[in-house]
Amino acid sequence: MTTTLPTMFRPVALVVALFAAINAPAAHAALNLFACEPEWAALAVEIGGAEVKAYAATTGLQDIHQIQARPSLIAKMRSADLLVCTGAELEVGWLPMVLRQASNPRVQPGAAGWFEAASAVTMLEVPSAVDRSMGDIHPYGNPHVQTDPRNLIPVAHALARRMAELDGAHAADYVLGAQRFEQRWTVQLARWAQRAAPLKGQRFVAHHNSWPYLEHWLDIDIVAFLEPKPGIPPSSTHLAHLLDELKAKPVRGIIRSGYEDARPSQWLAERTGARALQVPQTLGATPAAKDLTSLYDAMLDAMLTGVGAPTGGK
Repeated sequence: MTTTLPTMFRPVALVVALFAAINAPAAHAALNLFACEPEWAALAVEIGGAEVKAYAATTGLQDIHQIQARPSLIAKMRSADLLVCTGAELEVGWLPMVLRQASNPRVQPGAAGWFEAASAVTMLEVPSAVDRSMGDIHPYGNPHVQTDPRNLIPVAHALARRMAELDGAHAADYVLGAQRFEQRWTVQLARWAQRAAPLKGQRFVAHHNSWPYLEHWLDIDIVAFLEPKPGIPPSSTHLAHLLDELKAKPVRGIIRSGYEDARPSQWLAERTGARALQVPQTLGATPAAKDLTSLYDAMLDAMLTGVGAPTGGK
């Protein structure tokens, strides 16, 4: 027999039901993950799905070298089971302080909860020697590994193994998640290879030396940088020298990240006929870079604009 509440009691019943729904115990993720960069947060969720609660400490419009150790980052680090960063000292300016203040033994260097994506890939531009006169040089190689999407496959498998180590109850799920990611990603890589064909062998200039992996992926040639040395802002003298060089040997585009000053690249573009290109390095760096797949489509769209090739391919 079905009992129907009188009309006058129905609003009260709805309020009680809503209160119960709001206060019902929530399902908790098995792994609480602190990611230094948005791409690693997104990759962890691709692998682990609902078993992962991922927090990205930075945005696509921040210079990862210049992050402040804010109290909110320290609070998030205290509760983390797994720390996922690029590594290779990319975050050396802020991460050690956050780790010290958080005092979380699970994610300290050497612990099971410490993971560096750079450890899973072949590093480019590893210097034989480093000194201060060379500017902002990374001693373990150029850390911007995410600008080649091919690197995400070995990182995904290494990260899945670490997640399985920390959460044995879902170990098989993480391994399967990485396998599924590789299958999906392989299809995307083939599509991107076709889209990138017009870029092969083309010459570009970049604001900062953030792009050797992109250069390797697309088979392009980045011939110069707006910075006279890594980390040193562009000067009028250096830009004037570049202008003379590029008049003799033109380039198709001038690459910069969203957090870099647009004025030097625009100045040079106006005088050389090359296009000033804002290329996203991670999720959120441009409106189009919403997830991992759209990130690399947005990268390609920006680069193809430089050579006047069609964009928007899916």
